[in-house]
Amino acid sequence: MSAARRRRNKGGGGSNRRKGKKKPQVGFWGDPAKLPEQRRDVRISTEPAVVPHSLGPPPLPGHETIAEHYFTAVYDKSVTLSGALAAAAGLIEPDELVDELGE
Repeated sequence: MSAARRRRNKGGGGSNRRKGKKKPQVGFWGDPAKLPEQRRDVRISTEPAVVPHSLGPPPLPGHETIAEHYFTAVYDKSVTLSGALAAAAGLIEPDELVDELGE
């Protein structure tokens, strides 16, 4: 380890923040009136890997099967998380999410 990495702060606090004036807090810089209307037609996919699978097997010689498995797991997880975010944002009702996924 280099000598620079072994040095310890002699100031005690261990904080590297600059001391002095704090920056004033700034409100949201956007205009909420200019935001687009919220869409209410959010749907949760029951087959999230359809488009990537339509492209064929991944170009990983000797690892196509396992790669497809992992890619599918990632697509499934992303759909689950996006459904949770949509429910948290009020775009869908959590009950609708359960109904659509058949759980």
